[in-house]
Amino acid sequence: MTTSKTKLLFVCSRNQWRSPTAEALFKNHPRYDARSAGTAEGARIKVTACHLGWADLIFCMERKHADRLREQFPEDLAGKQLVTMRIPDDFTFMDPELVELLKAELAAHLDF
Repeated sequence: MTTSKTKLLFVCSRNQWRSPTAEALFKNHPRYDARSAGTAEGARIKVTACHLGWADLIFCMERKHADRLREQFPEDLAGKQLVTMRIPDDFTFMDPELVELLKAELAAHLDF
């Protein structure tokens, strides 16, 4: 019997550093599939209703990202768990300090 993986969506502003780092933490994970997107107009991958529909859990790096999702996609968020983390835009991709902050924030919600 195969069990489906929990789908995680990580959201930041430009989808350059924070959310792609979080996505990378779950690459080839046995229990989770992860994707990332951004809320800004110039985001590398801009969040869409399809992203939200795909996700089982949505993690926003900052409150402003959660607020934007609630404002732009209220219907698509119905019944979805939206978690706001406190991870500032002070890091580059896979920065060791960023990785540790992500793990600490996600530990309450996920089993690594």
